[in-house]
Amino acid sequence: MTSRKIFSSNRLDMGWKHGIDIDKNFRKVQCKYCQKIISGGIFRFKQHLACTRKDVEPCQQVPENVKQMILGVLVKNLEATKKKRKAHQYSVNDDDDDDEIKEISSKDKGKRVASGSGSTQTTLNQLLKKDIREEACRQIARFFYTSAIPFNCVKNPEFLKALELVAKHGPGFKPPSYHDIREKYLKQEVDQTMNLLEDYKLEWKKIGCSIMSDGWTDKKRRCICNFLVNSPKGTVFLSSVDTSNMSKTADKVFEMLDAIVERIGEENVVQVVTDNAANYKAAGQLLMEKRKSLFWTPCAAHCIDLILEDFEKKLEIHQVTIAKGRRITSYIYSRTILISMLRHFTKGRDLIRPAATRFATAYLTLGCLNDHKIQLMTMFTSNQWSSCRFARIEEGKRIQNCVLDSRFWHDVTICIKAAYPLIKVLRLVDSDKKPAMGFIYKAMDEAKEKIQVNFGSVKKRYISC
Repeated sequence: MTSRKIFSSNRLDMGWKHGIDIDKNFRKVQCKYCQKIISGGIFRFKQHLACTRKDVEPCQQVPENVKQMILGVLVKNLEATKKKRKAHQYSVNDDDDDDEIKEISSKDKGKRVASGSGSTQTTLNQLLKKDIREEACRQIARFFYTSAIPFNCVKNPEFLKALELVAKHGPGFKPPSYHDIREKYLKQEVDQTMNLLEDYKLEWKKIGCSIMSDGWTDKKRRCICNFLVNSPKGTVFLSSVDTSNMSKTADKVFEMLDAIVERIGEENVVQVVTDNAANYKAAGQLLMEKRKSLFWTPCAAHCIDLILEDFEKKLEIHQVTIAKGRRITSYIYSRTILISMLRHFTKGRDLIRPAATRFATAYLTLGCLNDHKIQLMTMFTSNQWSSCRFARIEEGKRIQNCVLDSRFWHDVTICIKAAYPLIKVLRLVDSDKKPAMGFIYKAMDEAKEKIQVNFGSVKKRYISC
């Protein structure tokens, strides 16, 4: 009778609305959503639908409303079982002697029941936590998407700290307002940053520091000169000056550098690092004459960039080849049809590679052209190019002839052989991973040797190229 009752109850379980009995004994159920066959009966099948991951693989196709409904049923069943066991734990008998025996038995059983119900409650909490976490993660991701925040921000350790503190606060946490972030907490962060700088200043007094100037042009075409202070503890941004309206004579540059040294303290400054341009060089000499304890040092990256600039200006083969390379890339990248055609042949790769300096970029672009030589030649001899309107105009024909000219590719190879060893040194001195000045002399010697080897150690060839 009991067996028949269980059989009937099993058959009427609401889980069968979402599954099919495969072997007619209710042990194997096929999911109507993902078509997977679940062994272990209707209870395990409901775990599959609720995506609890308890002894069964979760269904990836189950609708969200069905998943939530099944999860709710499982939770109710667990709570009902817990209540039933709790009631049984405190059941008593009218007989005093039996009462005593049952009390002892109930205590032992109660321990076992408590252990079992605790385990059930833990599982239940885990299920609910997983669901809440999934919803929270989706909301965080949506915040990133709708605010156009770079995904890389997730790697910021401050992001994790913020979430942990919110979780520690618990429900009801009120986020900071627009005004709080813009005023209150920004001022607090500035104050904290200034306090952190005190440790750096103590370091400057102990072992000295280097002042570095970095000139650049922003999107509004303003000339900005940044001043940074470097020591073994790290690099600190000090200030920036808009030099757009300033005549950058040696005297003006000297006044600017001298004011920064005065601000840091002459006794704390070991060297001042600037560009190697003539006005900065003269300003450096004036600074050393006034302040005998410090040195002016030219920027290694700028020096290498000047060498590459001299290659282009003073060596005809470099000047002509770089001009042709620029003409090819400019022609292609100013026409969307040709960009699409290029990416078809290069499998989505581009011909322009940015670098630390302007002249390094020119040589790296030549390197990219050389790497895609076959693809470019194939493109300019393809039916796609022939049927394109650009193939019939004079400028298009000149670009095609240049790409198919074997002499051009020979000259590209010569330019790369001369410039790439220096670009390798440029990457070294422009990197924060090594104390670059400790390696610069060795790196430059190796670059010279590499250039000689590239030209077969024939002095006439590498001196002229």
